[in-house]
Amino acid sequence: MYKNIIFDLGNVLLSFNPMEYLKSKISEEKIQEVYKAIFQSEEWIMLDRGTITEKEAINNIIEKNSIYRDDISLAFEDWYAILKPIEETIKVLEDLKSKGYNIYYLSNFHELAFKEVSTKNSFFELFDGGVVSYEEKIIKPEEEIYRLILKRYNLIPSETIFIDDTKVNVEGAEKLGITTIFLENPRKLREELRKLSLDI
Repeated sequence: MYKNIIFDLGNVLLSFNPMEYLKSKISEEKIQEVYKAIFQSEEWIMLDRGTITEKEAINNIIEKNSIYRDDISLAFEDWYAILKPIEETIKVLEDLKSKGYNIYYLSNFHELAFKEVSTKNSFFELFDGGVVSYEEKIIKPEEEIYRLILKRYNLIPSETIFIDDTKVNVEGAEKLGITTIFLENPRKLREELRKLSLDI
């Protein structure tokens, strides 16, 4: 019997589409290169891991890609705007909470971005707890981060469901005996939970 539901944040409860965001900020012919420079950079992972500040990351990325200096600066100006609540999955979260399930988050996230979204979005008040990568200096899919959330909240893997939009992160949880949902379409979350016999 499932008692605990662990949510990833990006593209599960908060939309994250950097390519669309960049289209609104910079000219089309530069988008691919700027996307790579920022969102596929070593610094982006370091931000998730909490081993670099956002200011340091921006400076490093610009130094490595000086030809796109202005575009990178522009992209970072208000990039938290990418992170918009996904109403369908938030409603599912609310319903799970009202049914008595324990609700947690487990997410790779940058410090300043997390502080922004957790302050701005009231659904964070519904969580019984959570683990965010920058605080722990470990990231999904490293085994230690899954072990940490289980230990911190005394969760039994066979009673726990983990929802994530990234296949490798789901596989990391499965190795510890956690039931998982690989969520490719947020609109299908309720349907996926019902497949696991949850009353939702």
